[in-house]
Amino acid sequence: MGFADQRFNVNLSILFTELPLLERPAAAAAAGFTAVELWWPWIDSPTPEQSELDALRAAIEDAGVRLTGLNFYAGQLPGPDRGALSIPGAESDRFRANIDVAADFAQSLGCTALNALYGNRVEGVDPAEQDRLALENLVLAARAADRIGAILLVEALNKPESPLYPLVSAPAAIEVVDRVNEATGLGNAKFLMDLYHLSMNGEDLPQVIDAYAAKTGHVQIADNPGRGAPGTGSLPLEDLLDRLAKAGYDGWVGLEYKPGDAPSSQSFSWLPAGARAAR
Repeated sequence: MGFADQRFNVNLSILFTELPLLERPAAAAAAGFTAVELWWPWIDSPTPEQSELDALRAAIEDAGVRLTGLNFYAGQLPGPDRGALSIPGAESDRFRANIDVAADFAQSLGCTALNALYGNRVEGVDPAEQDRLALENLVLAARAADRIGAILLVEALNKPESPLYPLVSAPAAIEVVDRVNEATGLGNAKFLMDLYHLSMNGEDLPQVIDAYAAKTGHVQIADNPGRGAPGTGSLPLEDLLDRLAKAGYDGWVGLEYKPGDAPSSQSFSWLPAGARAAR
């Protein structure tokens, strides 16, 4: 086993960002990849003009790559925000306005995984109120995902880099996943296991894999320290992905790492060119 046995996609919101958005799918294809994922690209608008959606769809289709994952609107990301769905007021409204837009865009490209970032704690707002709002919005998102045959992903981030984000452990995210599935009865809420974030939290990664592989809908990787490509830090990513496969995970592995100072196309030397096309 090893890296060559995985199904990788490239996150175009952190890799190839030296290029304009509409050029990134083709750049990923030129590097040998056949699948990509994205954070919500329009950070200022949950409901962009149809022409903007059409242009991105065309860029993905023309590049011959598949969109395998998409975030719902998450506020200023990259930036200070970590999601919108638990933020009372205008941000929650923006998230709700985005649900069907994101789901319809995903459906048009055959994308079957939608990631809903929870959102930061807000000073002066009762955390229990935020959690109630979050569950309401996650239920709406899960139903929209189900409508297009997709799963809803709930992600744990890391506390050092996201100190106001409440889901900073695998168990915390799993608890939300279970709550959403109980509320909807759909069973399509899944854990997004980001090995970089979990390692930053000091979690026992083999134990997390063994405990939660069955509830995992997507995996993302970056090395630690530094959030760079595999081999730039000390995480045994190849071994961890092998362990996930042995635990029954056969889904996508998103490359969500920083390429460093060189162009993104030069950050894939750890992965043989013949192993980049999804099988």
